Amino acid sequence: MNYKDLNDNELIYYINDSSEEAKEILFKKYMPLIEKKAYRYKDILSKTGLEVSDLIQEGLLAINHCIDYFDSSKNITFYTFVSTCIDNRIINLITKNSSNKHKALNEAINYEMTDENGNDFILGDIISDNSYNPEDVVVNKDSSEELISKAKAKLTDFECQVFDLKLSGFDYKEIAKALDKSPKSIDNALQRIKSKIKE
Repeated sequence: MNYKDLNDNELIYYINDSSEEAKEILFKKYMPLIEKKAYRYKDILSKTGLEVSDLIQEGLLAINHCIDYFDSSKNITFYTFVSTCIDNRIINLITKNSSNKHKALNEAINYEMTDENGNDFILGDIISDNSYNPEDVVVNKDSSEELISKAKAKLTDFECQVFDLKLSGFDYKEIAKALDKSPKSIDNALQRIKSKIKE
Protein backbone atom coordinates (compact mmCIF):
# COMPACT_ATOMS: atom_id res chain seq x y z
CA MET A 1 0.00 0.00 0.00
CA ASN A 2 1.34 3.42 -0.95
CA TYR A 3 0.53 5.84 1.89
CA LYS A 4 1.52 8.82 -0.23
CA ASP A 5 -1.69 8.39 -2.24
CA LEU A 6 -3.90 8.65 0.87
CA ASN A 7 -5.66 11.75 2.19
CA ASP A 8 -5.22 13.05 5.75
CA ASN A 9 -8.19 11.15 7.19
CA GLU A 10 -6.93 7.88 5.71
CA LEU A 11 -3.42 8.53 7.03
CA ILE A 12 -4.80 9.22 10.50
CA TYR A 13 -6.77 5.98 10.34
CA TYR A 14 -3.55 4.06 9.58
CA ILE A 15 -1.62 5.99 12.22
CA ASN A 16 -4.24 5.03 14.80
CA ASP A 17 -3.72 1.47 13.57
CA SER A 18 -0.01 1.82 14.54
CA SER A 19 1.49 2.60 11.12
CA GLU A 20 4.76 4.47 11.63
CA GLU A 21 5.11 4.91 7.85
CA ALA A 22 1.78 6.75 7.67
CA LYS A 23 2.84 8.97 10.59
CA GLU A 24 6.14 9.78 8.90
CA ILE A 25 4.32 10.71 5.67
CA LEU A 26 1.90 12.97 7.55
CA PHE A 27 4.77 14.74 9.31
CA LYS A 28 6.65 15.20 6.01
CA LYS A 29 3.48 16.50 4.37
CA TYR A 30 2.99 19.21 7.02
CA MET A 31 6.67 20.12 7.50
CA PRO A 32 6.56 22.92 4.87
CA LEU A 33 3.54 24.46 6.67
CA ILE A 34 5.36 24.30 10.02
CA GLU A 35 8.50 25.85 8.54
CA LYS A 36 6.53 28.63 6.84
CA LYS A 37 4.74 29.48 10.09
CA ALA A 38 7.97 29.29 12.13
CA TYR A 39 10.01 31.49 9.77
CA ARG A 40 7.23 34.08 9.81
CA TYR A 41 8.29 34.86 13.42
CA LYS A 42 12.04 34.93 12.71
CA ASP A 43 12.39 38.70 13.11
CA ILE A 44 10.82 38.84 16.58
CA LEU A 45 12.63 35.87 18.11
CA SER A 46 15.51 37.98 19.41
CA LYS A 47 13.18 39.29 22.12
CA THR A 48 12.33 35.79 23.29
CA GLY A 49 15.58 33.83 23.41
CA LEU A 50 14.05 31.28 21.02
CA GLU A 51 15.28 30.05 17.66
CA VAL A 52 13.31 29.04 14.58
CA SER A 53 14.13 25.40 15.37
CA ASP A 54 12.26 25.78 18.68
CA LEU A 55 9.18 26.92 16.79
CA ILE A 56 9.51 24.05 14.31
CA GLN A 57 9.69 21.61 17.23
CA GLU A 58 6.55 23.18 18.68
CA GLY A 59 4.85 22.74 15.30
CA LEU A 60 5.76 19.05 15.29
CA LEU A 61 4.28 18.69 18.76
CA ALA A 62 1.13 20.37 17.46
CA ILE A 63 0.80 17.71 14.75
CA ASN A 64 1.16 14.98 17.36
CA HIS A 65 -1.58 16.64 19.39
CA CYS A 66 -3.79 16.91 16.32
CA ILE A 67 -3.36 13.24 15.48
CA ASP A 68 -4.56 12.33 18.97
CA TYR A 69 -7.48 14.76 19.12
CA PHE A 70 -8.74 15.19 15.56
CA ASP A 71 -12.40 14.25 15.18
CA SER A 72 -13.33 13.70 11.54
CA SER A 73 -17.04 13.78 12.42
CA LYS A 74 -16.78 17.51 13.18
CA ASN A 75 -17.14 20.01 10.39
CA ILE A 76 -13.42 20.87 10.12
CA THR A 77 -10.62 19.57 7.94
CA PHE A 78 -7.45 18.13 9.41
CA TYR A 79 -5.47 20.86 7.62
CA THR A 80 -7.47 23.64 9.32
CA PHE A 81 -7.17 21.91 12.70
CA VAL A 82 -3.38 21.48 12.30
CA SER A 83 -2.87 25.02 11.03
CA THR A 84 -4.76 26.52 13.99
CA CYS A 85 -2.97 24.31 16.52
CA ILE A 86 0.46 25.20 15.09
CA ASP A 87 -0.33 28.93 15.27
CA ASN A 88 -1.61 28.67 18.84
CA ARG A 89 1.33 26.61 20.10
CA ILE A 90 3.92 28.88 18.47
CA ILE A 91 2.31 32.05 19.83
CA ASN A 92 2.00 30.50 23.29
CA LEU A 93 5.69 29.53 23.21
CA ILE A 94 6.74 33.02 22.10
CA THR A 95 4.56 34.62 24.78
CA LYS A 96 5.94 32.35 27.52
CA ASN A 97 9.54 33.02 26.53
CA SER A 98 9.31 36.73 26.05
CA SER A 99 11.68 38.56 28.35
CA ASN A 100 9.38 41.59 28.38
CA LYS A 101 6.20 39.68 29.12
CA HIS A 102 4.18 42.52 30.59
CA LYS A 103 6.21 45.47 29.27
CA ALA A 104 3.50 46.72 26.92
CA LEU A 105 0.85 46.32 29.57
CA ASN A 106 2.88 48.26 32.09
CA GLU A 107 3.82 51.06 29.71
CA ALA A 108 0.98 51.48 27.25
CA ILE A 109 -2.21 49.56 27.89
CA ASN A 110 -3.99 51.12 30.83
CA TYR A 111 -7.37 49.45 30.46
CA GLU A 112 -9.95 50.68 32.90
CA MET A 113 -11.76 47.87 34.68
CA THR A 114 -14.15 47.42 37.59
CA ASP A 115 -13.67 44.86 40.35
CA GLU A 116 -16.40 42.77 41.99
CA ASN A 117 -17.03 45.56 44.53
CA GLY A 118 -17.71 48.15 41.81
CA ASN A 119 -14.38 49.94 42.31
CA ASP A 120 -12.75 51.33 39.16
CA PHE A 121 -9.05 50.66 38.57
CA ILE A 122 -6.52 50.57 35.75
CA LEU A 123 -5.19 47.14 34.84
CA GLY A 124 -1.70 48.50 34.10
CA ASP A 125 -1.46 50.00 37.60
CA ILE A 126 -1.94 46.61 39.23
CA ILE A 127 0.57 44.82 37.03
CA SER A 128 3.24 47.52 37.34
CA ASP A 129 3.02 47.62 41.14
CA ASN A 130 6.60 47.38 42.40
CA SER A 131 5.78 46.91 46.05
CA TYR A 132 8.52 45.42 48.18
CA ASN A 133 6.10 43.47 50.33
CA PRO A 134 6.35 39.86 49.00
CA GLU A 135 2.78 39.10 50.06
CA ASP A 136 1.48 42.08 48.06
CA VAL A 137 3.58 41.07 45.06
CA VAL A 138 2.08 37.54 45.09
CA VAL A 139 -1.48 38.84 45.53
CA ASN A 140 -0.99 41.39 42.74
CA LYS A 141 0.56 38.78 40.44
CA ASP A 142 -2.42 36.46 41.00
CA SER A 143 -4.83 39.35 40.48
CA SER A 144 -3.05 40.38 37.28
CA GLU A 145 -3.16 36.88 35.85
CA GLU A 146 -6.82 36.58 36.78
CA LEU A 147 -7.63 39.94 35.15
CA ILE A 148 -5.76 39.01 31.99
CA SER A 149 -7.58 35.69 31.90
CA LYS A 150 -10.96 37.43 32.31
CA ALA A 151 -10.06 39.92 29.60
CA LYS A 152 -9.01 37.15 27.19
CA ALA A 153 -12.31 35.32 27.76
CA LYS A 154 -14.03 38.18 25.91
CA LEU A 155 -11.75 38.03 22.87
CA THR A 156 -11.74 36.06 19.62
CA ASP A 157 -8.82 33.71 18.87
CA PHE A 158 -7.19 36.33 16.63
CA GLU A 159 -7.63 39.05 19.25
CA CYS A 160 -6.10 36.74 21.90
CA GLN A 161 -3.07 36.21 19.66
CA VAL A 162 -2.68 39.98 19.17
CA PHE A 163 -3.22 40.61 22.92
CA ASP A 164 -0.61 38.00 23.91
CA LEU A 165 1.98 39.39 21.53
CA LYS A 166 1.26 42.98 22.61
CA LEU A 167 1.61 41.98 26.28
CA SER A 168 4.91 40.35 25.36
CA GLY A 169 6.30 43.68 24.19
CA PHE A 170 5.93 43.41 20.44
CA ASP A 171 4.97 46.50 18.43
CA TYR A 172 2.32 46.80 15.69
CA LYS A 173 4.71 46.03 12.84
CA GLU A 174 6.18 42.98 14.58
CA ILE A 175 2.73 41.62 15.41
CA ALA A 176 1.53 42.27 11.85
CA LYS A 177 4.52 40.45 10.41
CA ALA A 178 4.25 37.57 12.88
CA LEU A 179 0.56 37.03 12.20
CA ASP A 180 0.86 37.76 8.46
CA LYS A 181 -1.63 40.63 8.71
CA SER A 182 -1.53 44.32 7.86
CA PRO A 183 -0.61 46.84 10.59
CA LYS A 184 -4.09 48.34 10.12
CA SER A 185 -5.77 45.00 10.98
CA ILE A 186 -3.60 44.80 14.11
CA ASP A 187 -4.59 48.36 15.05
CA ASN A 188 -8.26 47.49 14.51
CA ALA A 189 -7.88 44.35 16.64
CA LEU A 190 -6.26 46.37 19.46
CA GLN A 191 -9.10 48.89 19.34
CA ARG A 192 -11.65 46.06 19.56
CA ILE A 193 -9.67 44.55 22.47
CA LYS A 194 -9.73 47.87 24.37
CA SER A 195 -13.43 48.22 23.73
CA LYS A 196 -14.24 44.67 24.86
CA ILE A 197 -12.12 44.94 28.01
CA LYS A 198 -13.85 48.17 29.04
CA GLU A 199 -17.29 46.49 28.80
